Amino acid sequence: MDANEIAAGRERWQQRYDKAHKRHADFTTLSGVEVEPLYGPPAGVDYPGFENIGWPGEFPFTRGLYPTGYRGRTWTIRQFAGFGNAVQTNERYKLILGAGGGGLSVAFDMPTLMGRDSDDARSLGEVGHCGVAIDSAADMDVLFDGIKLQDVTTSMTISGPAVPVFCMYLVAAERQGADLSKLDGTLQTDIFKEYIAQKEWLFDPEPHLRLIGDLMEYCAHHIPKYKPLSVSGYHIREAGATAAQELAYTLADGFGYVELGLSRGLDVNVFAPGLSFFFDAHIDFFEEIAKFRAARRIWARWMRDVYGATSEKAQWLRFHTQTAGVSLTAQQPVNNVVRTAVEALSAVLGGTNSLHTNALDETLALPTDESAEIALRTQQVLMEETGVVNVADPLGGSWYVEALTDKIEAEAEAIFQRIKERGTDGTITSGILRGIEDGWFTSAIADSAYTYQRALEEGDKRIVGVNCHTGTIAKDLEIMRVSHEVEREQVKLLQARRTDRDQATVDAALKKMIEVARTGANMVPAMLDACRAEATLGEICNALRDEWGTYREPARF
Repeated sequence: MDANEIAAGRERWQQRYDKAHKRHADFTTLSGVEVEPLYGPPAGVDYPGFENIGWPGEFPFTRGLYPTGYRGRTWTIRQFAGFGNAVQTNERYKLILGAGGGGLSVAFDMPTLMGRDSDDARSLGEVGHCGVAIDSAADMDVLFDGIKLQDVTTSMTISGPAVPVFCMYLVAAERQGADLSKLDGTLQTDIFKEYIAQKEWLFDPEPHLRLIGDLMEYCAHHIPKYKPLSVSGYHIREAGATAAQELAYTLADGFGYVELGLSRGLDVNVFAPGLSFFFDAHIDFFEEIAKFRAARRIWARWMRDVYGATSEKAQWLRFHTQTAGVSLTAQQPVNNVVRTAVEALSAVLGGTNSLHTNALDETLALPTDESAEIALRTQQVLMEETGVVNVADPLGGSWYVEALTDKIEAEAEAIFQRIKERGTDGTITSGILRGIEDGWFTSAIADSAYTYQRALEEGDKRIVGVNCHTGTIAKDLEIMRVSHEVEREQVKLLQARRTDRDQATVDAALKKMIEVARTGANMVPAMLDACRAEATLGEICNALRDEWGTYREPARF
């Protein structure tokens, strides 16, 4: 790009910046030196390839979605939390919000993630252990008691039974008197990554995609601020994928959901802003920053050039980040504070829109109140003390970062081509479904995980406290344990609620839901009615299992 084009771009950025809202804050260094809101090439200098870097708030959005960077608004501190029953988790949410958290992120227990009730025989020993137990809308009432859902953004990390759980959330909001059209937050709903990495599915892909399409339509028409899909790379990376694989598989899944929306006749400029993303921030600092910057650029280009999005918001890739759980160690767990801080900083320098920082004890148990507070304070130290919020994309133009960004982008594009070639009709969706069916994704991730594990065992890759610097004077941590009484109490509560409800109304609502499932009508309204009647999650999901069957992963050797 020549100097005149660069100068014109800077002028466009300056005009946008001047019109944008800025926080009232001190934008100087610790020594009192004023810093500019943005840095770029020197005036009058040509910069070949600068069109791929660009300016914040302008296509291709490599440097961020907003001209102000974090000067306009800092990222949302969204700590992932959930354990035991709804009462206990509600207390943790109030602690997080009271300590400065900007939004909620709900972690569900394994029975809930699998669409099972707490008294299901397959739930034994798992209730409340890796998240909060939610059996019906009444549990949602308790979960958000004293928290106005209309005033707080709420993220829910669940995919298989995401739609009925979302309906329970809507019912809880209704009971609070909320205007549902004003609700804001994110539902994960990403079933592709379940088949690729996490394995928490209920049905074959087609009925899951039908439900997701219904949800996309419902939110686009009735709850425009709520994001019905958070396309997740986090679980793909945690399964052993490389940074490029995480990026490519995640964006490919996102393209699949765009194709789903288009197949429903939805306007890409209307529904695409309702798609968000969820990435892993791993320990390789610069690689992660490059990954985030490449993600925005790839998404913007594909949305414009492949799927015809003309509005900026439809081209934006907005993403939440969580620091890498898989990087945490049970050995010398206090070192995990350092790892989490470095990973969180990479997410911030990569322009994340919201962030969860893991607690130091998460390899051993659910976080204690103290470790959860340290994780929260890690973000606040970055935000308040380091100066990283003062300049938009401060590493933009770094030879190393730009070269890494280009390399990861090229690797991702090569993977997209391989996915398309696997399909039968030239769509990304067809290639994804074929890759799921024949195990291509899982095999590639397994190969990457094996390669990394060998490098660890041979000492080529090093982890402090694990295969180097193993001596320590640290004492064992006191960890949080979920009492078995939680399960007993939750089961008693669930059975009492079943006794107190109008069973005929429940039966009629479930019957109506299945009747709608046999048509082309949107299933969300009927599912909402079932949740209003206090049908349980297991009852809703089992009714759908009876209708659609269950998915079983093909055996592979």
